[in-house]
Amino acid sequence: MTYYHGTKKDSAYFEGWYLKHQQGNDTIALIPAVHMDGKGDTSASIQVVTQQGAHAFRFPLSAFSAQENTFDVSIGNNHFTHEGLSLNLSGPSLTVTGSLQYGPLCPLSWDIMGPFALLPFLQCNHGVISMGHTVRGKLLINGKPMAFTRGVGYIETDWGRSFPREYLWTQCSHFPFRRTGLMASIAHIPMLGTSFTGCIASVFLMGREYRLASYLGAHILYWGPNGFHIRQGKYQLMGSVLSQRPHRLSAPQMGVMNRTVYESPACTVRYRFYREGIPLLDFTSPHASFEYAPPR
Repeated sequence: MTYYHGTKKDSAYFEGWYLKHQQGNDTIALIPAVHMDGKGDTSASIQVVTQQGAHAFRFPLSAFSAQENTFDVSIGNNHFTHEGLSLNLSGPSLTVTGSLQYGPLCPLSWDIMGPFALLPFLQCNHGVISMGHTVRGKLLINGKPMAFTRGVGYIETDWGRSFPREYLWTQCSHFPFRRTGLMASIAHIPMLGTSFTGCIASVFLMGREYRLASYLGAHILYWGPNGFHIRQGKYQLMGSVLSQRPHRLSAPQMGVMNRTVYESPACTVRYRFYREGIPLLDFTSPHASFEYAPPR
């Protein structure tokens, strides 16, 4: 897997990483990113998302560096790697300092994009770096400690020109079973003058992955602001949003972070996963993430 794709780009482009950390009822997600508009103007940013709200920190491109062959991203005095992160962010409304250490990451056995990973012209690409790993350490958020002793983490990445016109995304690592996590995304996908609605989903259940995706024949029976329903052969995956508290985030549009979307970093979602009508998973988590962006 290539961890940074933008070294030779000369047109509108963005690349970002989503790192989610949870300990008990506490959640914090970090989104480091680099972006370039069609005129070649470049910059970097870090968005911080907690249950209380979202904050954005802006940086010049000179503050950004990343490695292609390993997950290693730096923006200013903030460093994100497969082993953990260190933060030194200070702004008018938020200060975050400290460091976290990760246990071994849990990558998927093959690319979540499947054969679409080979297409160079997609509007947006997606990658999963870790479905779940342990998190230890401490952060100070406006002077208040957030300690991770037996925390759980998740890491993914996106790159391309723009986020989809309409999309849904959800993720959860907070299950009562070991080595269990879930992510699902549904999106409007333009391709070669036409478009379609596609999906990718991974249910990692006690160490075994179940993959549902358009390239494997999955059908989207429903999707919207309240959840989704996907069927693929003998499998069905459903997510029902029971409560959410979305926060405002910036998303890329032709390389510029000028689109507003809303994400709930920790909300209540009921996930159900069936094989031939028999439930393999039926769990309601108050620590799920959910985001739905309506058509633009």
